[in-house]
Amino acid sequence: MLTAIEENITWFLACKSDDVPTNGGVCVKYKDDQIALFYFARRGEWYATQNECPHRQQMALSRGMIGTQSEEPKVACPFHKKTFSLQTGECLSGEECGIKTYPVKVQDGNIFIGVYQP
Repeated sequence: MLTAIEENITWFLACKSDDVPTNGGVCVKYKDDQIALFYFARRGEWYATQNECPHRQQMALSRGMIGTQSEEPKVACPFHKKTFSLQTGECLSGEECGIKTYPVKVQDGNIFIGVYQP
């Protein structure tokens, strides 16, 4: 049985797994939104966040560097060096801002991103 949150998710095909660089990211467009998709190979995990850095509203997070901070997977904005949790979207640089995160699933080499529908 699906929970209410799972029922409100629309999954879309973002790309093939081979389209994403190892330990890097790409930008995926869904309707009017830009979504940053990351493959963290060292952890064997996929993450998706908004592509817009909230610091100066620049579409840049997909080009950011990924790593960890106290075992928390993170991405650093390539322009401002603000860091965000890839799991929760929380700013890890002590700022009040955060980013939106999306669920990701992999099936037969295809990467799907879940978008919540109202």
